[in-house]
Amino acid sequence: MKAILFHEHGLPEVLQYADFPTPEPGSGEVLVKLKAAALNRLDLWVREGWPGIKLEYPHIPGADGAGEVAALGEGVDKWEIGDRVVINSNLGCGICDFCRDGKDNLCSKWHLLGETIRGTYAEYVVVPERQLHPMPENFDAATAAAAALVYHTAWHSLITRGNVRMGEKVLIVGASGGVNTACIQIAKLTGALVYVVGSNTEKLAVAESLGADYLIDRSIEENWSKVVYRMTERRGVDVVVDNVGTTFPQSFRAARKGGRILTVGNTGGPKFEIDNRFVFSKHLSIIGSTMGTRADFATVMDLVFAGKLSVAMDITFPLEEAATAQSRLENGQQLGKITLTIND
Repeated sequence: MKAILFHEHGLPEVLQYADFPTPEPGSGEVLVKLKAAALNRLDLWVREGWPGIKLEYPHIPGADGAGEVAALGEGVDKWEIGDRVVINSNLGCGICDFCRDGKDNLCSKWHLLGETIRGTYAEYVVVPERQLHPMPENFDAATAAAAALVYHTAWHSLITRGNVRMGEKVLIVGASGGVNTACIQIAKLTGALVYVVGSNTEKLAVAESLGADYLIDRSIEENWSKVVYRMTERRGVDVVVDNVGTTFPQSFRAARKGGRILTVGNTGGPKFEIDNRFVFSKHLSIIGSTMGTRADFATVMDLVFAGKLSVAMDITFPLEEAATAQSRLENGQQLGKITLTIND
């Protein structure tokens, strides 16, 4: 099969479009012929490397994928050859206490497809059968792949962990990234009022097209927490979605007393200072989350397939141009999800 490989960490130039042995499904596994994959910032971090990361080289990046069942391992009876599927990249072991309790994103042997094991920048990938969800016959594979990780992550953060409710005010820090655009849609689905902070008018236009109620351009309003406070009549918002991290000081200021700060990442960097006085004086809750459960995935993907949640799509590249696609993501040029076309 053709795949995108790298043998060492570095810039996008380390990515190679090359031949690689097609994997074979083992017991309880399914071979998926991929039609599309989607990019995430995770792909950049894995390519660049971080202290302690352990990969089997050559590595194949990519968490998101959608396609059709190509082969079945021993004992697989839920799927048939040709079934259209989308992949849940959150890999629990299926047997630990967390997995048996339906909390597979807390698995003691947790893996993420494309991070610690080979992923979806390839013509084929093998995954456990429990990681697949049926995709409707006429649904676009690229859109399904684009939705998978970010909607899974956003749903678990906002709904399962954050308990966002109708009528609440939700501030989202960032206008056009995958998780944030998913958060806009999910918050609107719950009946929340959505405020979005973005870096420019073009990215804020994406947020507006997805239903954001109030837009704040941080290139004009550097102290955007004050703007939020004015917009909410000095009350603040109930929930802040902050996956940047370095923006926590302003997020704390923008939150009302008793507010919740939801975070699934730290795109601005892993370490930063906070003023703890805001946390205890305002009774703030900081709620962390990673990916989601299999139940979360089934719920949110069915909402996507039903048209109740839409996906902000950017440019689609052929698989062999993955390096160019990653450069676009790395430079912050995307206006929605970047995808790769495979086996077209």
